[in-house]
Amino acid sequence: MDWDKLRIFHAVSEAGSFTHAGERLNLTQSSVSRQISGLEEDLGVPLFHRHARGLKLTEQGETLYRTAQEIASKLTRAEALVTESMERPRGPLRVTTTVALGSVWLTERLKDFLGMYPEIEVSLILREDELNLSMRQADVAIRLTMPQQPDLIQKHLFDLHHGAFAAPAYLEQFGMPHSLNDLEDHKLIAYDETYHPPFTNVNWLLDAGLDSGYQRKPVLRVNNLYAMYRAAATGMGIASLPDYMVGLTSGLIPILPKLKGPSHKAYFVYPEEMRNSRRVAVLRDFLLRRIAEDNR
Repeated sequence: MDWDKLRIFHAVSEAGSFTHAGERLNLTQSSVSRQISGLEEDLGVPLFHRHARGLKLTEQGETLYRTAQEIASKLTRAEALVTESMERPRGPLRVTTTVALGSVWLTERLKDFLGMYPEIEVSLILREDELNLSMRQADVAIRLTMPQQPDLIQKHLFDLHHGAFAAPAYLEQFGMPHSLNDLEDHKLIAYDETYHPPFTNVNWLLDAGLDSGYQRKPVLRVNNLYAMYRAAATGMGIASLPDYMVGLTSGLIPILPKLKGPSHKAYFVYPEEMRNSRRVAVLRDFLLRRIAEDNR
């Protein structure tokens, strides 16, 4: 299929007339009309209904338009990537991750990143379910499970480890537990597992050290880790939290520090078509540098 004819067909479909398409393409109305007629002859089907008020796509024209639109979108993205490779990184970058990781860990680091790359327009999308990167619902994700889709590129960022934490105010009122048995007399904050967390065994504190089938009753269930962190910080009880929350201004104190909760890996994930995006590359490299500095 002649690409020039397809390009003109796409412009006519968008404009709704030969005249308006010609103005966009800097071609005469008759030249545009000839190209469309030639494409219809090549395909052996009419692509437009012609009437006094303009042009309307036929059923076959609608089918071809969807393909032409997809090609035009891909070419626009390719042009942006080529241009970007020659310039300082700029433009929109949509990043998605969980509420807790984004609210606590990522936002603390984005200030320096945006200072280094002020022309990158970051949109941070925080939610517990995973957006579809292949459908371009976001450009980049930081995920706590390994992605399974073959068209996604992944880079391991760091491991996070869960421990038990409580606020000083809580410990002053209820005392410090020194063994698993002591947890029976304490208030525990749990994850509401009717919602699907991004990892497994998040409520390990409820059955740690107990026989199978038994669980401690929590004082509160909540459906995201950031809310669990906030509840613990107010002195409501003991919560299982990832170690990246340690050292925040709330001053949470580790409980039973020899007791280890589950560990999970965090991945930097993006679709194959963003492989050559400098916006993605500079964010990935920046986070890896910061993680290396944090671990020194």
